[in-house]
Amino acid sequence: MSGPFVGVLLAAGASRRFGAENKLLATWRGAPLVAAAAGAMRAAGCASYHAIVSESAVAAALPRAFAPHLIAPGQEMSASVRAALDLAEAAGAARLLIALGDMPAVPAAVFAALGRAARGSACQCGGTPMPPLLLLRADFAAARAATEGDHGARGWLREIPAAQLVPLRPAEARDIDRPADLAAAR
Repeated sequence: MSGPFVGVLLAAGASRRFGAENKLLATWRGAPLVAAAAGAMRAAGCASYHAIVSESAVAAALPRAFAPHLIAPGQEMSASVRAALDLAEAAGAARLLIALGDMPAVPAAVFAALGRAARGSACQCGGTPMPPLLLLRADFAAARAATEGDHGARGWLREIPAAQLVPLRPAEARDIDRPADLAAAR
């Protein structure tokens, strides 16, 4: 299948459970949390990197390699996933890597493994499929159909065979939703 390999970081969440500060701008190992997730994602070897954002401050915190795409604030995760799929379809992408901006501990090696995958793939921790995930163009319609509410592409993730899941350790799979999550992850 021909077409570019596109990477999209979802970084448009409302950060409601974190408090007044946007969790994506909280300090993680000396930089904004969103920058850590973006930096590791670059190991996948995508032709281009993008981020779905709802705040200009988050866009400004991204590495230069990431092109920000602004959506209205306060939307559910499904809006971000649909925006990523729209972006990939507009680019004629053959493959789409989706990662979450609030998962800063996913190792670069995991992104590299997803980048080498020949089929739709995702990560898993404790038997639960989760992002980051790789979609092939043939997966876009099914992923879009399975995307709803604040669950993103969870329905599509459940359909991936176990052999196509890349393992994450619990510390690597942690997403940061509350200040206590950030403190525990440090």
